[in-house]
Amino acid sequence: MTYLITIGVMVALVFAWVMVQTMARQHAERHPEFGPLREEGAGCGCGNHRCGESQCKKGAN
Repeated sequence: MTYLITIGVMVALVFAWVMVQTMARQHAERHPEFGPLREEGAGCGCGNHRCGESQCKKGAN
C-alpha cells in the first residue's frame, strides 16, 4: 500500500509541475512587458553558455 501511495504522490507532483510551467507560460504571454519566459536550462545567463559567450560577464565591470 505504501508503494502505491508513493507512486501516486510522485505522479501528482509531476502533474503539478506541468501545471506550474503552463501557468508561467500563459502569464508570460499575457504580460510581454516583463520579457520572455526564461525556462530553467535555456537562455542566456551566468553558468549557461549557450549564447556564444565563453565566460560570464556579470562581474566584469
